Amino acid sequence: MTRPIRPLVVALFALMSFSAAAEPDAGVRFSAAQIRRIVSHGPWPPAPQRDPSNRASGNAKAVAWGTQLFGDTRLSGGGTLACASCHQAELAFSDGLPRAKGLSFVDRNTPSVANTRMQRWYGWDGASDSLWAQSLRPMVDAREMGNDFARIAAAVREHPDLAEGYRAAYGAAPPADDEAIAVDVAKALAAFQETIETARTPFDDFRDALARGDRSAAARYPVAAQRGLAIFIGKGHCDVCHVGPRFSNGEFHDIGIRHFVGPDRVDSGRYDGIRRLKASRYNLLGPFSDDPGRATAVSTRYVASEHRNFGEFKVPSLRNVARTAPYMHDGSLATLRDVVRHYSEIDEDRLHADGERILKPLHLTDAEKDDLVSFLESLSDRWR
Repeated sequence: MTRPIRPLVVALFALMSFSAAAEPDAGVRFSAAQIRRIVSHGPWPPAPQRDPSNRASGNAKAVAWGTQLFGDTRLSGGGTLACASCHQAELAFSDGLPRAKGLSFVDRNTPSVANTRMQRWYGWDGASDSLWAQSLRPMVDAREMGNDFARIAAAVREHPDLAEGYRAAYGAAPPADDEAIAVDVAKALAAFQETIETARTPFDDFRDALARGDRSAAARYPVAAQRGLAIFIGKGHCDVCHVGPRFSNGEFHDIGIRHFVGPDRVDSGRYDGIRRLKASRYNLLGPFSDDPGRATAVSTRYVASEHRNFGEFKVPSLRNVARTAPYMHDGSLATLRDVVRHYSEIDEDRLHADGERILKPLHLTDAEKDDLVSFLESLSDRWR
């Protein structure tokens, strides 16, 4: 009796057959090893998961209230700004500005809040270790929404629609503790933001076609994007940091972008972010985490600031990257081509002397730059 072929062997044979049988005019001939690296960037979307540190996570009534709060200007000190003022749906939940503008301009670019539920650290410097803590911070930042706990709590208690939203989300009336109400507002905001997820992209269709060995479906992916993908996983080594389904390792690196935010001020990035995280009353080790065993706080417990962290900033996700210009933590690069040019011509002297050395100039040709941009554009859930 013939033994059945194992499914893993069949899948590997399909990958090898795809590579070997691809016609020259069907696009790039990826090797089996390359296909495995491409396939590692999916599947998309990933399965939803609750945040154990946030009792509002996955609660439909809390999500509904958080949706309301996200666009509510009553959360700002002057009653003129909402979370949605900077995180605009039509701009992929960013704002299109080099640096965010709340009540005044701040030092960093506004990151998209799409796909945030999959992160470990929040903010360009990782000063928050949960989405709810990150949601609390801008409400009480004097340069952003300029509010405080007392006024947030008063708004929730005094406005009938907000008080009813609180009761629906948490099953009780707003408490007397102002700080607790403000944190609960942030947790409802986080519950909503967890639902903001980018849709499938042309890359995802190509990735899935490769995974199942479907040459006909894969051929529909633009050849320029295929060439750019080959650079991304090959000559460019971009997938060293931009890994997995989100195209980000979620960690922090120095990529040679300036640290100065004024004539006499330096943005120290992750170095100060770790210090602020460890000192925060709202980190996952603190009293407001709903995870009784603090299993989600392991990274927070052991992370420590080192000299090499100075000037490091978080690796952003590349999903919808074509829709979130300008780029980098300071918004200093206006277009995707500017970003590609930066890595092509990077000045190694501006990188850490005592830290990691994973970057070097790529010396891309103009055609290679165009192809890499084409690939990056294919990571958006709609073409520009």
